[in-house]
Amino acid sequence: AKAAAELRRPEVAEFFTRLIQRVVPKSHKQAFGEVNIVRMFLENFSGDQVRNLAAGFSVPGDHLGQTSQGFRWPYGPVALITPFNFPLEIVVLQLMGALYMGNKVVTKNSSPTSLVTEQFLRLLHHCGAPMSDVDLIHSDGPVMGELLKEPALRLTQFTGSSRTAEHLAKQLHGKIKIEDAGFDWKVLGPDVTDVDYVAWQCDQDAYACTGQKCSAQSILFVHENWAATSLLEKIKTLASRRQLADLTVGPVLTQTTEGMLSHCAQLAQLPGARVLFGGTELLGGDHSIPKCYGAINPTAVFVPLAEILKPENFALCTTEIFGPFQVVTEYSDSELPLVLEALERMDHHLTAAIVSNDADFQLKVLGNTVNGTTYVGARARTTGAPQNHWFGPAGDPRGAGIGTREAIQMVWSCHREVIIDAAMPKNFTTPQAS
Repeated sequence: AKAAAELRRPEVAEFFTRLIQRVVPKSHKQAFGEVNIVRMFLENFSGDQVRNLAAGFSVPGDHLGQTSQGFRWPYGPVALITPFNFPLEIVVLQLMGALYMGNKVVTKNSSPTSLVTEQFLRLLHHCGAPMSDVDLIHSDGPVMGELLKEPALRLTQFTGSSRTAEHLAKQLHGKIKIEDAGFDWKVLGPDVTDVDYVAWQCDQDAYACTGQKCSAQSILFVHENWAATSLLEKIKTLASRRQLADLTVGPVLTQTTEGMLSHCAQLAQLPGARVLFGGTELLGGDHSIPKCYGAINPTAVFVPLAEILKPENFALCTTEIFGPFQVVTEYSDSELPLVLEALERMDHHLTAAIVSNDADFQLKVLGNTVNGTTYVGARARTTGAPQNHWFGPAGDPRGAGIGTREAIQMVWSCHREVIIDAAMPKNFTTPQAS
C-alpha cells in the first residue's frame, strides 16, 4: 500500500515513466501505462489480500479425528528472469507475486533495462520492505545460467524468447514456468461494426511500443466483409502518424533493419503477396539509430491465405518479428476452416482477438483454438495485459500467468496436503498381517 501511494504521487510516477523511456524506446503514454498498471496491482494486493492468496481448504477424513488440509506452499528460493520490453510491469507483477507467496527471490532482468528494477527495489526499501527479501543480479546470460544450476533454486520463472525458454527448460530439468513468444492473431468476423474504432485498435495492437510486445498483433485475418470497407486504408493512415520524435515508433532492440526488410521482401515474393504499407527504413535512413538495432516504418504485408497454409511457407509467414510488422490475409465464410487450421498450426498460444459480436462465430473460433488470453467481441484486442485479468499462454504445462490471484498461486506456490490424524482408536488390537 505504501509503494502504491508513492506511485500515486505525480513526481514519482513521472520519475519512473521517464526512467523507462531512458532504457526502452516507448512513447510517454506507453511508459506511463506501465507505472499505472503497477500502481493498481499494488493496490489490488494491499491489506489482507496477500494473506487471502494463501487460503487453503479442509476436507473431513474417513474416520473419527482425521482431517486433510490443503495449503498453498511457497517453493522457497526462486529465480525470476524478465525481458527488456516491460522493465517495470513484468518485473513487479511477478516479483511481488513471488514475495506474496513467501518465496525468497533472486531476480535477473535484461541488463540494459535493469536500472528500472533497481530503482523500484529502492522504492520498496524506502517504504519499509526488508532489504534481505530480494537479491538483484546484474549479469549477462551465461553468468545467470551458472547461478541457475545451484540446487538451492527450486523454481525459475522466465519471460522472454522461446529459444532461451527451451534451453532453460532442458537445463533446469523442467523446474521452470514460462511466458515466452507469441505470434498473436486477430480474426475479424463477418459482422462489420465501427470501422474507425477497429482500425485504431489494430494500429495499437500491431505498432504501439514499436511492436515490441509479446502480445502484439502479428497476423490479421480479415473477413471479406471487412475487406470491402476502408479498414486497411485507415490502418495505413493511422500507422503513418507514428514518428521517431515522440517514440510512437522507434528502434527495434532485437532485430536489425536489414533483417526485417529482408523478411518483408521474402514475404512479398510469395505468389499474390504485396506490401500494403511500410517496408522501408525509418526516415529514409536519416536517423542516428545504431546499425545493431532495427528502424523501419510500421509495415503490413498481405499474403493470400492459401499461400500461408502451404507447408513450405507457413514457418516464414508465422515468424514473430518483435517489431512494427504484421501479416494480413483475407478469407470468406467458406474459408473459415482454413483460418482455424492456420490458428491450430501456430506454435505459441499467448494472446488472440476475435473481433465479432456474432455468437455463433465466436463459439466456432473459441472452440477450435487454445490461446491463454483471448479477447472476444467488437472491441477485442491482442494487447493490454492489465492488472485485472489473467495474462499468459495456454496449452503448455509450463505456462506462466501474471497479475491475478490464480496466476500468482499457480506460478509461485505449490499444493501441500497435511493430514491430521490424532484420535487413537479405542480397544485397539493388532490385526492379521496384510
